[in-house]
Amino acid sequence: MHLYKTLFIGATALTVMSSIFAQSKPSTCTAPENHQFDFWLGKWNVHAANGTLAGKSSITREYGGCVIHEHFETDRGYSGESLNIYDAQRKVWHQSWVDSSGMLLVLEGGFRNGKMELAGETTGTSGAATMQRITWTPNADGSVRQLWESKAASGEWAPVFDGKYTRK
Repeated sequence: MHLYKTLFIGATALTVMSSIFAQSKPSTCTAPENHQFDFWLGKWNVHAANGTLAGKSSITREYGGCVIHEHFETDRGYSGESLNIYDAQRKVWHQSWVDSSGMLLVLEGGFRNGKMELAGETTGTSGAATMQRITWTPNADGSVRQLWESKAASGEWAPVFDGKYTRK
């Protein structure tokens, strides 16, 4: 009798839990701020400033439309991904970038003056702090310019990568 009671309780619990998880909740990421980075969505060829193909990128909305997920890869075996989300509580965009070289880049910022600008600090091999700043600017032709700049504590901003995303 005890075995049947245990099986009944277990089956009931599984049924209740599956119905709870099966219910789809509406996305809470519907505010205009959540869509400030939508211009970057799509499948892209990424070219360096000199016109050479730097890689290919696929950028999608995931997790109920709350996360913008970039998948980047080159023909030389390098790849990376970024997860981007608007933090409504802090009113800031956040990006975490990871890649096949082991790099982690954490950036935050927002959409200002017609472009997305995110910045953060990394630690160089010498242990010194280095500022990183990346801007994404939508162009009239549908392409997107990505400018990544770096600066030592006492230095000037210097370009790391100046690229153009063009739709496939």
